[in-house]
Amino acid sequence: MNGGGEGDGWPRLTAAAGGEKRHPKGLGNGAIPGGAGGEGPPQQQEEGQETWGRRQPRRNSLTGEAACQEIAIRNPFLYYLFNLGTELGNELFYILFFPFCIWNLDAWMGRRLIIVWVWVMYLGQCTKDVIRWPRPASPPVVKLEVFYNSEYSMPSTHAMSGTAIPLALVLLSYGRWQYPLMYGLILVICWCSLVCFSRIYMGMHSILDVIAGFLYAILILVVFHPAVDLIDNFNLTYKYAPLIIISLHLALGVFSFTLDTWSTSRGDTAQILGCGAGVACGSHFNYMLGLMQDPSPDTLPLIPPSITVTLFGKAILRLLIGVVLLLLTRIMMKKITIPLACKMFSIPCDDIRQARQRMEVELPYRYITYGMVGFSLMFLVPCLFLFIGLS
Repeated sequence: MNGGGEGDGWPRLTAAAGGEKRHPKGLGNGAIPGGAGGEGPPQQQEEGQETWGRRQPRRNSLTGEAACQEIAIRNPFLYYLFNLGTELGNELFYILFFPFCIWNLDAWMGRRLIIVWVWVMYLGQCTKDVIRWPRPASPPVVKLEVFYNSEYSMPSTHAMSGTAIPLALVLLSYGRWQYPLMYGLILVICWCSLVCFSRIYMGMHSILDVIAGFLYAILILVVFHPAVDLIDNFNLTYKYAPLIIISLHLALGVFSFTLDTWSTSRGDTAQILGCGAGVACGSHFNYMLGLMQDPSPDTLPLIPPSITVTLFGKAILRLLIGVVLLLLTRIMMKKITIPLACKMFSIPCDDIRQARQRMEVELPYRYITYGMVGFSLMFLVPCLFLFIGLS
């Protein structure tokens, strides 16, 4: 990914926060190129060069890390395309995609997708904290976001989720749903490529990080995919499944918090585990009460229904109402759990950012909050849909 040459579409560093001009420098340190046009000779803004716009890198308010550079964007298509690719591995996408699958497509498939996602992301985050490779240095790399800058780099968990989710989606749906396999393969290639290339463009990963994440996700799928049915059946049918699920996911969260000093990856890990536990517990209650029953095997393969105005309207209405309820649940639980954890462990809560860097606060806050979000996704919201006639 070389940044030399005018009008190539790759971002340029233009100025530091204090107004000092900054430009990418040559690598010179043996690092693998990891950013969008970061390496190469300094790029000066010459007369006649068109700059489409300027942006500040996306930042994470929890880390307090200030954006130190302004980015000149020369190709808005690439900029928005790879921002979209990055969002396919962020919370906003997950809180839209998984509910849509479960409420509107196939709850059977949605449950198994979340099981795969939890294992892939958990192992990826833990591996980061074991290997402890830093993010690509800037300069020479141009970073278009610093949201995950406090995390380690190897492997890329965006590349892992961007590989595992579409692959698992095709593995789970093909044969269960009637559609040409070629469509599924095209989806996998486009989705995976977009996410992987976006992490290099955004300056958050080297090529090696992305390749390792891609291969690691495939390895995890090869090992764990045969056990997905067993895990899902256990979650649904075993009498004491909720107790085991909650205990196991909490123990995994505590273990992940012991791997390294604080970073945003620890909270993300607890968040993923909490969501997985909540969905699994919600699935158990659904099964026990006979709600959201899976289609019987003799109805397979399922034929995609014709898209009508009524079908489309109900799907969008379910998504809008459900996601709003999930967001309200998250806000409410956050306001309850953080002060409660601070009070229980005698931690000052006047500085929330500092308090959340303590395991005693961050782990229960993330685990309980997103556990309730997952439980609402799988049980409470579908109960509401049944009550108001939207199921």
